[in-house]
Amino acid sequence: MPTAHRIAPQPPTPLTPALDRSTSQRLPASKPHKPTDQLSRSHTTRDRREPNGAPHPQALGPPSSFSSKPSKTSPGSSTTDLQLKSSPSQGRRDRSPSSRSAPQQPSAATASLQKAAAAGGATPRRRERKEKDKEKEADIVSRLQAICTDADPTRLYKNLVKVGAGASGGVYTAYQVGSNSSVAIKQMDLEKQPKKDLIINEILVMRASRHPNIVNYIDSFLYKNELWVVMEYMEGGSLTDVVTANLMSEGQIAAVSRETAQGLEHLHRHGVIHRDIKSDNVLLSMNGDIKLTDFGFCAQISDANSKRTTMVGTPYWMAPEVVTRKEYGPKVDVWSLGIMAIEMIEGEPPYLNQNPLKALYLIATNGTPTIANPEALSPVFRDYLSKTLEVEAEKRPTAAEILQHPFFKLSEPLRTLAPLIKAARDIAKSK
Repeated sequence: MPTAHRIAPQPPTPLTPALDRSTSQRLPASKPHKPTDQLSRSHTTRDRREPNGAPHPQALGPPSSFSSKPSKTSPGSSTTDLQLKSSPSQGRRDRSPSSRSAPQQPSAATASLQKAAAAGGATPRRRERKEKDKEKEADIVSRLQAICTDADPTRLYKNLVKVGAGASGGVYTAYQVGSNSSVAIKQMDLEKQPKKDLIINEILVMRASRHPNIVNYIDSFLYKNELWVVMEYMEGGSLTDVVTANLMSEGQIAAVSRETAQGLEHLHRHGVIHRDIKSDNVLLSMNGDIKLTDFGFCAQISDANSKRTTMVGTPYWMAPEVVTRKEYGPKVDVWSLGIMAIEMIEGEPPYLNQNPLKALYLIATNGTPTIANPEALSPVFRDYLSKTLEVEAEKRPTAAEILQHPFFKLSEPLRTLAPLIKAARDIAKSK
């Protein structure tokens, strides 16, 4: 079976960037570590940006306007600082006495605003905005209370061990009282969560999705202003750990891609677009079971003809129609599936050495990305990549159609992934 040709993974160096894994289930480390907003990953030099919005690529200018150096801001940032400059004429004032007009008395409304500002009070507009924000917060909390179980989770789950940390909370493993089965728990401080509506979206999608290739939702709780989301524990970690620590054969890549496509077909059939397919959001068991996770950016569509235009996801995996803000549908997940196949071949997605803004520009202008050694791949694998990475969404196959591709006939049994998962786990434990 052909194996992807790339340089074998090297041990991490002091320059290896830290990675944000706040939304992934991580393997327990052998040593206690200080919680941090960014989780490091073994044997990788990849800087994995978190999902975020980004400027329209057509407003970015030609490639020369970008710097290939990483941004000095946080890894997830894809914003640029705009400097406003005034013309020389705007900077000069006529100071002759004849040109000076007599000071005007402020209007009653202006005087009222100035008085309120001097007294430290908020303007009516600001008060109105704060009141609307409070109403929105209260509505979200009310909706969360409606879908969460009214119980004390500390009585239901014991022996919590932190295995990951992020800006708004952490990921823990625990044992369910009674069954003594292992679970994964995402704890989120609601006050530190900027987009609470995404949490509701994630819970609703997980609760409604029962499929062998989707992580099982167990329960959720609101406890002391913290949201607990309980799901099945995938002890093998994320696919990212596997692809950065191992070289995968075509048969193994086909097996992972097939299982992921099956999960996508289920979501699409029920009117859900994932919009953030990448190796970080594919979890594995020690036996090689493969399941999709992280549904915060999912979009609900009413019918097959419904389209979206919002730019969400992680830049390097975005489909061209998302980057260019065209109307798009479920086929954006098929493009990301193809990018994930390149991850499994080369250890990282295309353009990861570029900053997010330039990556968005290259996705919008370069079309189908290339790989280093295409001749090393079988013809059927190359055809699979060309189909999933078709730039024109109308010509790109659906998830159901791509499942019929002959590439999946090369799939090796899922148990052949077990040694790769164990190798990635051993590396995590040795850190």
